[in-house]
Amino acid sequence: MPDRTVADLVVERLRAWHVPRVFGYPGAAIAPVVAALDAAGGDPQFIPARHEETAAFMATGHAKFTGEIGVCLATQGPSAVHLLNGLYDAKLDSKPVVAIVGEDVTGPLGGAYEEIGLSRLFGDVCNQFVRYGRVPEQVPALLDQAFRTAAATRSPTCVVLPHALQVATVPDLQPQTAGVLSAVPGEPLARVLPHDGDLDAAASLLATGQRVAILVGQGGHGAAGEIVALADRLGAGVAASLLGKPVLDERLPFHTGVLGEVGTTAAAQLMGGCDTLLLIGTNDPWTDWFPLPGQVRTIQVDIDGRRIGTRYPVDVPLVGDAAETLRALLARVPDRPNQAWRGVVESSVDRWREEAAARAAAPAEPINPQHVLHELSARLPPRGAVAVDVGSIIYWYARHLELPPGVRAQLCGTLGVMGCALPYAVAAKLARPDEPVLALLGDGAMQLNGLAELITVAHHWRQWRDPRLVVLVLNNRDHSGTGGGRQPGGYAERRPDVPYAGWARLLGLHGVRVDRPELVGPAWDEVLAADRPGVLEAVVDPAVPLNPPEPALADLRGLVADGDAARRVRERMMDTRITVEAEDLA
Repeated sequence: MPDRTVADLVVERLRAWHVPRVFGYPGAAIAPVVAALDAAGGDPQFIPARHEETAAFMATGHAKFTGEIGVCLATQGPSAVHLLNGLYDAKLDSKPVVAIVGEDVTGPLGGAYEEIGLSRLFGDVCNQFVRYGRVPEQVPALLDQAFRTAAATRSPTCVVLPHALQVATVPDLQPQTAGVLSAVPGEPLARVLPHDGDLDAAASLLATGQRVAILVGQGGHGAAGEIVALADRLGAGVAASLLGKPVLDERLPFHTGVLGEVGTTAAAQLMGGCDTLLLIGTNDPWTDWFPLPGQVRTIQVDIDGRRIGTRYPVDVPLVGDAAETLRALLARVPDRPNQAWRGVVESSVDRWREEAAARAAAPAEPINPQHVLHELSARLPPRGAVAVDVGSIIYWYARHLELPPGVRAQLCGTLGVMGCALPYAVAAKLARPDEPVLALLGDGAMQLNGLAELITVAHHWRQWRDPRLVVLVLNNRDHSGTGGGRQPGGYAERRPDVPYAGWARLLGLHGVRVDRPELVGPAWDEVLAADRPGVLEAVVDPAVPLNPPEPALADLRGLVADGDAARRVRERMMDTRITVEAEDLA
């Protein structure tokens, strides 16, 4: 029987933590661990990506879509550098990921690899935990600590394993050396509730509010029922951050949609008309669309107290799990809904939906990109996952794709790096191969890494019970990086026109190219009914404007706050129907 090595021990610890798969790119310095994974019989499974960056995105996508800890691996030097984008995505969106990096220092001193110090390289992105393995006896506890820290801090961690250590023979370890698993990956380590005094103060503030608005972020996942119940009890309107878009059913009549530059006019108007604001699990950076300071009283709920008050002034901070905290508030808040305010909000939502439909139906050459997402919204499968990339696609997704309950959606919300959608989609599909997955991206992201990662899709799809992984490519040939109103011109702005659907067919996948608006609906029907993954390439107009919503009370944004701020807010409310009607309700 061959000697048990540290590489085998790594696989054992991954299995103990119930890691289903590891994403990575093989190389000499991590080869023993890769070989051990290959010998593990798929428990855990090793998924080789086409690039280390996409491997890290896959690990982060796994964490985002499953709530578990994602794992990626790479070798030293340039390979390790390539992990950074995906790991920063995990850090900024608060997702647990463990990076395992191999190092081989047996080469000549002063070699290129040694000039990239791994502890310094990962010292910021994995600032909660970066450790080197030194001896075999240390490795089990080292890996367990990396996993516990990732789960507890919801952040990436890194373990560096020298090649010589990976191949070292493991001595008989004492039971205490093997570590004790006490945490469910990705879940809070304890029940976290605010103090009773803080809950009482928050309930009192909500009960006295006349025009309550609730802004929901990704921290509201798992609390949809409580959010709706509280909104009904108060007669509140609801908006979502971009990351909070999948939390609630967007078809609710009082759901105004996404707030911010990519969002809706109804959400901006909700912020302009409210007098009380409840923030739930959101760290939304688009504060220009928040109410003016002095306009509202604010409560913020977050599991991480470090985030409270960092984006917007807060009157009552509530550090706690969203669902638990909201249940405690429901027990304290009286059932006194302001039906007049709720009616104002619902009228605003109705107007926005009419406006959104009109925008999607507007003529364009050859296809309006909003029309493509509008047609998908009516056909979106009732379960599954949606991965969204960076670029103009975010605007169309935020405004035109209504997510029903049960459909998970993720994007690189805080870092905003292009090229995340297809790696996310691969991770989501591997996690739930019996559900459909859609990746929404532009031609820039597709050329960046999507063309390569379609090879990964082609390699795995025959193992999936539901073969549908549909990749939408909005082909607007715009190299400006913005889309939305810019007409492509010279080389600096015009991206080469690549046959994306044709490339899919070359790989044995399904491919449909559409350049006429009346064929968009049938094209969606075709790729969603195909017996294999597919690419829907829609040739769209790059000149369609993005039209960010005007922030409510935009004319007051430049004023310096002083003692007369509240008076000026009342006197110069923005001339929109929701804010004018709100004044009448006060």
